[in-house]
Parts: sequence; structure tokens; C-alpha cells
Amino acid sequence: MITPAYVQTMAAYNAEMNRRTYAAAGRLPEAARRAERGAFFGSIHATLSHLVWADRIWMSRFAGWPRPEGGIPGSTALFEDFAAMREARVALDADMEDWAEALDPAWLEGDLVWFSGASNAERRRPKWLLVTHMFNHQTHHRGQAHAMLTTAGEQTGDTDLPFVLP
Repeated sequence: MITPAYVQTMAAYNAEMNRRTYAAAGRLPEAARRAERGAFFGSIHATLSHLVWADRIWMSRFAGWPRPEGGIPGSTALFEDFAAMREARVALDADMEDWAEALDPAWLEGDLVWFSGASNAERRRPKWLLVTHMFNHQTHHRGQAHAMLTTAGEQTGDTDLPFVLP
């Protein structure tokens, strides 16, 4: 079981690492952000787009936020413009931090039932597990983006949780 304090820490870490990742990506030319690099979603841009989509889909389930368009295959093309994606990411991270600050511990103890388009089935899982998954998913794909950025010659600074947050 996790606590609201854990969720708040992860939301803050998520936001800070996204700031660093987008700063590094923003220093690259557009063609370099969109270059096929052999990652799961191909490019830095596509990977970052998928992450915005995925966080939005989970927050639509957790808090009733608007559901993003499309499914996983379309998640990589959610944004044509990098600046618009970056702006959306900043707003999403701020909203996620606000959500985490207001999180009721009792909410984490319940189950979430939702229809998964990926598996084409109704699912039921503990909310605490799904929140953990959301942050783990973010770290997983942001790690792929980090590797692509490093290969492209950019740096994000330290990524270790104990050393990122004050």
C-alpha cells in the first residue's frame, strides 16, 4: 500500500524530471527530436507524446479528467508541435501535483474498475497499484527518452530520486 505522501513525492519527481527532459529535448533541432532512434515508440517526440497521453488516460480514470483522444497507437501523434506538447506537459504536471496534494488516503484503498482499450476488456485493480504503475510507466518511457537524448548529445542532470528533489 502507498500513501498520499508517496504520491506527492512521485508527482513532484515526475514534474521535475519532465522539466529536465523537455529542456534537453528543446535544445535539439526538430529533426533530431523526430529522428527514429530504435526505441519502443521510435523518436524522442513520439515517446514524450505517448507519456502525455498515458498520464491523461490514467488521470481520466482516477479523477474524471477529460479522456484523451485515440488509443496507444495514436498516442505518439497527439502533438504535432513540440512547444504545444511542452506547454501541455507543464500544465498536466501541475494538475497532477494538485491532485496528489488533495488525495484522500481512503481513495487509495479502493479498487478501480475501467474498460481497457488495450486489452478490450473490463479490468479491476487496486487503486494504489494503478497509481504506482502510472509513475512507473512514466519513469520507464522517460528513461527511454533520456537514453535517446544522451545519444543525441544532451543531458538532463541527475535522475536519481533521492537527489532530484530538495
